[in-house]
Amino acid sequence: MMKIIRISCVLLCAGALLAGCSSNNEYADLQAKMAEIKAKPRGRIQPPPEFTPIAAVSYSAHQLRNPFIPSVDGELVNVPVGRKVEPDFTRPKEYLERFPLDSLRMKGALSKPGGPLYGLLEDPSGATNRVKVGDYVGKNFGHVVEVTETVVSVLEIVPDGQDGWVERPRTIKLVE
Repeated sequence: MMKIIRISCVLLCAGALLAGCSSNNEYADLQAKMAEIKAKPRGRIQPPPEFTPIAAVSYSAHQLRNPFIPSVDGELVNVPVGRKVEPDFTRPKEYLERFPLDSLRMKGALSKPGGPLYGLLEDPSGATNRVKVGDYVGKNFGHVVEVTETVVSVLEIVPDGQDGWVERPRTIKLVE
């Protein structure tokens, strides 16, 4: 008897499963769209274009000097003659030495009677600063050598590219 109940349960479950797989018209619109897509003519992919081979060129400059390596074949390196210039690295930096020289603008000059002439320089933040002969400005160890009513003359110490230093004069002119 138990066997009959077990077989009837299996048959009942199999029938329920088969009933679930029966064709319903729930997906009829989807099947119609798929049939429409399959009925369209298929496109053709064009073949890739034919490339013409490029003629080979032989490189004939391999025996020449490499332009990226400096030549030392008997050429003497020009070392500037004159007094040796070197910046003072032990000196404490002044406020205007944190700005490049081309970012400083001269706004005017002022002096007290009998006193030195001061140049008024505006830094990139907009603050106006007084400078006099002997002050330092700019990132390249610039030393103020002259102050007039229209110009602040600076002597910078810059690398010469050969492990040395050279002096370079620069001016900051009055901006009107």
